[in-house]
Order: sequence, then C-alpha cells, then structure tokens
Amino acid sequence: MSRAPQPFDPTVRSDERLVLDAGAVRAWSARTAEALGRERAAIDAINVYPVADGDTGTNLCLTADAAHRAVEAVFTAPGASGASAPDTADAVRAMAHGALLGARGNSGTILSQLLRGMSGVLAEGADGDHLARALAAAASSAREAVAHPEEGTILTVASAAAAACAAGGTLADVARRAYDGARTALEATPGQLAVLGRAGVVDAGGQGLVAVLGALVETVTGRAPDVLAPSPGVRALPEGPGEPCGPGGEGPGYEVLYLLEAEDAAVELLRARLDALGDSLVVVGGDGLWNVHVHVDDAGAAVEAGIEAGRPHRIRITHFASTVPAPAPAGAGGPVHAREERAARAVVAVLPGEGLAGLCAEAGATTVQARPGEPPAGDELLAAVRRAHAREVVLLPNDTDLRAAAATVAERARAEGIRVALIPTRAAVQGIAALAVHEPGRSFDEDVVAMTAAAGATRYAELAVAEHRSFTSAGVCQAGDVLGLIEGDVAVIGQDLTDTARTVLDRMLQAGGELVTLVVADGTPPGLAGTLEAHVRRGYLAVDTVTYHAGAGAPPLLIGVE
Repeated sequence: MSRAPQPFDPTVRSDERLVLDAGAVRAWSARTAEALGRERAAIDAINVYPVADGDTGTNLCLTADAAHRAVEAVFTAPGASGASAPDTADAVRAMAHGALLGARGNSGTILSQLLRGMSGVLAEGADGDHLARALAAAASSAREAVAHPEEGTILTVASAAAAACAAGGTLADVARRAYDGARTALEATPGQLAVLGRAGVVDAGGQGLVAVLGALVETVTGRAPDVLAPSPGVRALPEGPGEPCGPGGEGPGYEVLYLLEAEDAAVELLRARLDALGDSLVVVGGDGLWNVHVHVDDAGAAVEAGIEAGRPHRIRITHFASTVPAPAPAGAGGPVHAREERAARAVVAVLPGEGLAGLCAEAGATTVQARPGEPPAGDELLAAVRRAHAREVVLLPNDTDLRAAAATVAERARAEGIRVALIPTRAAVQGIAALAVHEPGRSFDEDVVAMTAAAGATRYAELAVAEHRSFTSAGVCQAGDVLGLIEGDVAVIGQDLTDTARTVLDRMLQAGGELVTLVVADGTPPGLAGTLEAHVRRGYLAVDTVTYHAGAGAPPLLIGVE
C-alpha cells in the first residue's frame, strides 16, 4: 500500500454521527456481515497462518453473521420500541454475545473477544473518546485470550488501530484513524511473520479486521473509506503448497472448538492443560460462558479437558488434512485450489413451502416442493433424482409418510446405475440439519453417516391449527385450537400460536439442546420468530437460534432442536 494516513479536518460534517447509538451499532453489525461476505473468498485465498486451511474469511463471515443476528433479535423482540427501544449497551452486548456463540476458527474466536472488549467500554458511553478506549480494551483483551501472541497477525492490526486513535476526538475521526492505522499495520505483516513473507500475502485475519473497521467508518461517516491498493510485491493469492500440519508435519492435525460453561478458576486450569496439548490456543468469553479454540493432535484429550473444566457443547472437530490446500501441479499457473475435484454427488430433498425449497436449492440441493395435502408421487421424486444428474444421490424425504415411496424410488434409481442413500428424515428441520453438514469432498459413506447423525440428533415439532373437534394424546381439541406436535404426537393444545410455541419450545429444551431452528410460514403473527428467539435467549444459556421463512404452503411453524 502506498498511502500514509492523512491529516484530519477538525470540522465535523453534518452527516457524521456524534455518538455510536444503538441504531448505529445495528447498522455497523449489518455492514460488517456484508463486508466480510463480499471479501470472504479473497480472505480465504490468502489464509496461510496459523494453518493454510483456506477458511479464515469463511470463519469471520459466519462469526459476523451470528453477531448481526443477535443484534437484530434485540431490535425485533416484542416491545422493542419507544421507551423500551434498545440502547447502545443492549446492542453492543448482543453483538459481542452473538459473536461468542457463533465464533468459528481462530480468527472468528479472536474477533468475538475484540467485540467483547469493546462492549464493556461502549456500554458506558459511545462518543469518540469512548470508542478510542473501547478499541484499546479490545486489543488488550484479545491478546490476553491468546496463549502465545504472535506479531504480524490480527492482534498486531488491532493494537495498531487502537494506538492510531488513542488521542481520541470526534467519533468519525477516531474511526478513520483506527482504520488507517489498521491498514498501515496490515501492510507490514509480511515482514513480521515469516510464513506471510514466504507466501507474499498479508495476514488474513488482519485483512478481515480491516473490513470490520471499514464498516465502522462507513457507519459513522456515511461514506465508505478509500480502498487502498496492495503494495507492489504483495500477491493476492498464495503460491505453492500450504504449510504442512498433522502427524509428520509441522503442526497439530486437528482443530477443536467448543462452547464451555465453567467457572473462571476451572478455565485457568483448562488453559494450562490445552496449552500443553497443542497450539493456537484461544479462550474467550466470561461470566460462565467461554469459547475454546485449540489445534491438537489428540482431539479427544482436548474435549476431555473441557469436560473436566465444566460443560462443553457445540463441539466441532476438523481434521486439517481434509482442508489444507493441495500443491499445484508442476508448471501450473493460477491460484492453488482449496480442495481436490469433488465427486459428482447431489442431495434431493422434499420440502414444504416455496421459501424453504428455494433456500435449500440455493444451498445446492435439488428440491421437490410438498404441497398441502398433496405429497409428491414416486414418479416426481424419481424425476428429481434424475434431474440432479449425479452418480451419487442422498435422498431426504423429510416426512414419515414418504419413506416407503422414497425407498421405492431409491431402488428404481439404483437399477439405473445411480448410487442412492435414503436418510429417513421425518421432518423438514431434520433435512435442514442433514444438509448443513453435507460435504461432497469426503467419501459417500462418510457423508451419509454424518448427515444421518445430524438428522437423528435433531428433535422436531410442528404447530398446526385443528380443523375440527378431535381426540388427541393431549386431550380433546376443538376446531381452531392450536396443536403443538412433538415428534409427531400432539403434546400441547392452546388457543394462541405464540403461547403454544413457547410451551412447545420449553418442553423440547427440557431435554437439553444447543441450536433451535425455527421455520416460519406466511400468515403467522408478526414478530413470532423474534419473540421465540428472545424467549430462548432469556431462558437457555448458550442455546442459539436460527430462523428460516418457509413462505406459502407450509405449516405455520416448524421447530427443530439439535
């Protein structure tokens, strides 16, 4: 990059914000998610540290999306208007908490701690001086969370951003100085960390933080910051093979992440134990809830350490050998591809509602829409399998009544030379869970096992309106009553959709859970999803929620609990 930070005009423009109020935090979280979404692939491409697994941009994007959804939930909760409207403290704490729950990878975990560090200061005040102090607190808390901080990383960029605006000033000036300081520090990272210098790239996590600060500048000034071109000699993509890892390489073979409910004293002991097991250790959070990230060779030992410290859940284990970029063939030009050529595999799913079918189609599935009272015929399912044009097909009927027809279709497709696996999903939320873990890059059998496990771990419920008086397992219902069906049986009879949904959620979560999926159809009460998300957030620590809109032609509400 060729431009040094410019001096600032002390005159405050009329379109610049003076304080970072709740609305500005909401806008910042949205712009951050959008910016990291745009830059995801470019950041993934330069990811060579701490492991060249090509996912830093993706992890930052997912973390930012979780943070934004948490902020939106605060604004859309019932009563969130007028005197009860969220204030800056509510918004920034929600942003930090959402990032903590949704943090992915080393970079996402550090980003969540940066936001947490900022939230404590911004909850006390939101002018330029408080923003400067918040950025300093963020940089300090992030360094404390990393077991062995390295210069030339996102930590360096965060510290430089804080130092550049330490003198304070107006909100806009502080944000611009922080952004320019971060950009200057990012440019220097290849000279600070040898692996970056060899690859000829800047730090991927630092690049992501620059995007976050750029979104902040746009929020408080109304104008996007100048995008500076890379300096000569800094390539956009790494060349050659990634850094080796795993047994026989230079680093551990597994990435382990989990949320942990534990006391502070137990977490200090956990840090020491995990630090002895591996590297890239980051433990963030507080107030009884922590996000743990570490690279190890013995993934089981890392999880066992968490069990001894408290209650780990939402455990994710990734084997680096399946994600490290493969070397380019001799003499090949262009960027290194992140994975080997994928097998010709497809997922065929039956789904209620136009919106849900469209969402899963965007995720790569071939969809068949189930119309109310008219399940798809076997020929329609077989046509979808053929339309997928794949040698291997995973079939998700998402309805108990369709399993027999789906089994017949699978046999007919096999006779045509198509390898078909039928996963006996009984509800759309189970199909969504299965599709979420689908990975064409692994073997067919491994993929089917993972999808089956995800579906089987998802309990499901449905809310419907009774069409006539009837006897049910929960008693007698009248026409117009709201029925809450859990695992296919009527468990709750109510008069109000929202109240009945809350009761169903409470019953399902009594058995535990980590993620609640809500699928809302057209015609449901306004704010239903926001009400239920707020109910889960208030009553169930560390349980996250995700909402999908099914559109027309679906039951009023589908609930999944993983």
